[in-house]
Amino acid sequence: MTRDRKRLGLLLPSSGTIQEADFYRRVPEEVTVHAARMRLVAATEADEIRMLEEHTFPAALDLATIRPDAVVFSCTSAGALRGNAYEAGLCSEISRVTGAPVISTMAAVREALRLLRVRSVAVLTPYPDSLTERVQASLEADGFTVPAAAGMGLIDSLAIAEVAPAAIQEFALQRLGGARAEALFVACCTFRAYDARDALQQALGIPVVTSNQAALEAALRTLGLAAPPGPHGSG
Repeated sequence: MTRDRKRLGLLLPSSGTIQEADFYRRVPEEVTVHAARMRLVAATEADEIRMLEEHTFPAALDLATIRPDAVVFSCTSAGALRGNAYEAGLCSEISRVTGAPVISTMAAVREALRLLRVRSVAVLTPYPDSLTERVQASLEADGFTVPAAAGMGLIDSLAIAEVAPAAIQEFALQRLGGARAEALFVACCTFRAYDARDALQQALGIPVVTSNQAALEAALRTLGLAAPPGPHGSG
């Protein structure tokens, strides 16, 4: 029997509360979104290593039972944590387990920046400095320059999710408004950056890429579909 809808799987940290809503509001009607959760308590290197080593593949096995058409590894900092080569290998192994192509959020961000034809990227994260530096290193390893990077210093995923879009914009203008960059990347999948994106672009006058926006657009390309025009119910 031929299916009339594509199944998009999300592998997300257990404490993430933004990814699903961001995707649900923006996917076309011919796509359904299904999540499996990898245990993660805090946005720290130690917790993310534990998530990668102990919880990623059990969650991938669960996700495999829906026979997804594509899978998103939905944790930006964990994708950057051990470098781009490790990230690529991780996606290959998840693909083997799930039987579907896998998009890492961090890799999707780098691709989105390449499509914009920019080389100089400012970075904003909700993370502590150690994880912000990993994200910066991932971009630099792919040939981008990062003239400025700023993190909010948050490690509690629920606190990250509670930062309002207006507060993200205010932080960006205060800390990165003077950065000489061709684009801004706002990291983290459980951060309300997608909702702040349009206002940020208007305020800064440069393109803004966010984790969930880049991952969703890459996933839809993988499924052979067009990028979404905006969230359902928006103009």
